Amino acid sequence: MHQLKALLFGSKSFIDTLVELKTFLKFNLINSSQVSNNVDVDYDVLIVDADVLEDDQILKTINKINSIKILASYNNNKFDKFNFYLKLPTTVNHINYIVENSVAKKLFNKNSSIKINNYHLDQNERKLIKDNTFLILTEKEVQLLKLFLTHKKPISKKNILSLVWHYSSDADTHTVETHIYRLRKKINDKFYDEKFILNNKDGYFL
Repeated sequence: MHQLKALLFGSKSFIDTLVELKTFLKFNLINSSQVSNNVDVDYDVLIVDADVLEDDQILKTINKINSIKILASYNNNKFDKFNFYLKLPTTVNHINYIVENSVAKKLFNKNSSIKINNYHLDQNERKLIKDNTFLILTEKEVQLLKLFLTHKKPISKKNILSLVWHYSSDADTHTVETHIYRLRKKINDKFYDEKFILNNKDGYFL
């Protein structure tokens, strides 16, 4: 992983404290007050001191930057615009953990998300998502959708059986039909989409 970059928003005492710890931190510190055009630079995380949240100009700048946002505060107040929370006082090890873990989690979530037409499939949480609505899937249903997505052409019931069920002794083509029927019904009940999974004489497809 490249050296992470953290842009700091905070009071002078807050920033000075982190700068004193600089040699022990596993990321680069960048003071927002010393950088122009903050929005145009690619930062891995923003570390924001809760004491500056009353400054409307700083809030506007923070909202424009598309990076992981970490709120550092002595209180338990949390804000929707922040992804992670750093409770103060804290230790150097915990600061490093929060920064590195937040970036790793974002990367993990990004890699787990698959776009399917107007939907997103979250493999980790087994969710099919559209807008603000989601549907919980079974492991087999996730495998089916991934299989359909990776095949450009319709795939037959026998091939589905081979690739998903590996011809297990308790599975046959009726098992495939039943699972697809249930999955179609779940999708239609949740999203009112009757054409999510299609089929023709050659098999099933998206």
